[in-house]
Amino acid sequence: MTYQDTYQKWLNSPALSAEEKAELEAISGDEKEIESRFFAPLEFGTAGLRGTMCVGLHNMNIHVIRHATQAFAEVILAEGPESVKKGVAVCFDCRNHSEEFAHEVCAVMAGNGIPSRVMESLRPTPELSFAIREYGCIAGVNVTASHNPKEYNGYKVYWADGAQLPPHHADAIAKKMGEIDIFTGIRRMDYDEAVKQGLVTVMGAETDEKFLDNVMGQATDKAVVAKVADRFKMVYTPFHGTGYKLIPEALRRLGVKHVICVPEQMVLDGNFPTVVSPNPENPEGFYLAVDLANQEGADFILGSDPDADRIGLMVRGPKGDFIPLTGNQTGVLLLDYVIGAKKRMGTLPANAAALKTIVSTEMARKVCEVNGVQMFDTFTGFKFMAEKKNALESTGEGKVIFSFEESYGYMMGDYVRDKDAVTASMVATEMAAWYYDRGMTLYDAIQELYAKYGTYEEKTLNLVMPGVDGLAKMAKLMAGLRANPLTEIAGVKVLTRKDYSTGIEEDLTSGARTGMELKGSNVLKYKLADGTDLVVRPSGTEPKVKVYILAQGDNCPAKVAAYAAWADTLKQ
Repeated sequence: MTYQDTYQKWLNSPALSAEEKAELEAISGDEKEIESRFFAPLEFGTAGLRGTMCVGLHNMNIHVIRHATQAFAEVILAEGPESVKKGVAVCFDCRNHSEEFAHEVCAVMAGNGIPSRVMESLRPTPELSFAIREYGCIAGVNVTASHNPKEYNGYKVYWADGAQLPPHHADAIAKKMGEIDIFTGIRRMDYDEAVKQGLVTVMGAETDEKFLDNVMGQATDKAVVAKVADRFKMVYTPFHGTGYKLIPEALRRLGVKHVICVPEQMVLDGNFPTVVSPNPENPEGFYLAVDLANQEGADFILGSDPDADRIGLMVRGPKGDFIPLTGNQTGVLLLDYVIGAKKRMGTLPANAAALKTIVSTEMARKVCEVNGVQMFDTFTGFKFMAEKKNALESTGEGKVIFSFEESYGYMMGDYVRDKDAVTASMVATEMAAWYYDRGMTLYDAIQELYAKYGTYEEKTLNLVMPGVDGLAKMAKLMAGLRANPLTEIAGVKVLTRKDYSTGIEEDLTSGARTGMELKGSNVLKYKLADGTDLVVRPSGTEPKVKVYILAQGDNCPAKVAAYAAWADTLKQ
């Protein structure tokens, strides 16, 4: 079918409401808009679905939600009756339509005879991961678009271990979606009827308490928090999202007396009225928090994204202004602190291990080497970290005490298998209090770590390739880098080249080719003669190619600038 055929199918479908038909009729003369909405379905991957909210095959709406859920239900049914009985956990964030979409997930699952447990109201993503494990569910769905702008929503899928879906299950769902008609292939039950029949159970405060009990188990040194509690002040913002309740509660249970929340951003609102983007990676979103911290005399600001799986930190610098920490800097600070705190308390496992992604700072490896902790790399995404954690701990090879990726995600403990802003907020605050007791801010702390472990600097560039031809441009770029292998970048010799799609590492000096443990992902990594690592990979959720610059040693800013200029040429 052409995109026009698909448009007409939708326009004529009795499944559409009058409002939905009116929306489609309004674009009848706009060929470009029709093409953008109907040229192809949203691609279902290991991260599920994500797109803008409007009526169309390539967008997030109730019909796409039902379609994906029917496909997911059929994959679950294929697991057999015992798996089906375990049911599915469902969660949603603050975005427009998220609760409606979540209830539709339950309605379709019920229509297929699969019970579900749904949160009574919006909750953090890590609590969904926890609930899957706690209640022994076969799978989970979270309706969220994380830190994307207000126009977006998403559909994250999880399996029984509480991690996002492994590739073979994601492929099975994508295949089913290709076989099921989006309108006539759906089996569903009215949501309220499903509740009456006991096919939907609502989760509330009891699940919150179980989750928080586990979160508080990650506190290592509550005594130091108590010691500084009268003087230590911090500012917190949830950016209008799901962290608004459990994160301040966890901090109070830690013993922090002065948790000063940004009142304007404690308001739950899927339009995110106070920020352009509700992303804790973007320091400009912290302007209200900075004003409040200056008024209150706080040195530490913490923000969580709308689904509360990532955190960003702002810390007071030597000139009195607030400076954002990168995800890598926060990860290294937390890693060093967790190791040190466990050593002080005598709780560091003999086979302690940490995990990071292949695009995250190599400074973390240095921290582990110096402290006698094993460090393992994984592909980008916490499903791979969950897989590696399960593998290491099942064989006794390592006990994972900390996992992180550069995009502001951190995981601790055994009760979740995804990044967790609630636990990370609690541990980061304990860390800030510990340094505060030493007369230091976290800016001072990262400088101390650079003096101890060496200087590192990282930068991520996003080569955005939007539009219908964006995917083709991304594929062409990656194919070109493989067809014409780079021997130097920005005038610096390439020493080794790793292609994670084939799992082959090539030494350009000797010509030797060796196999790697990690393979099967569309990623290229280069080791350069000046010690820099450079990684190129297409995003799995957005129309862009990411270039990661991981510099170390002397003159890092100049290295980063040179490689950033080179990366910019890849768009041409």
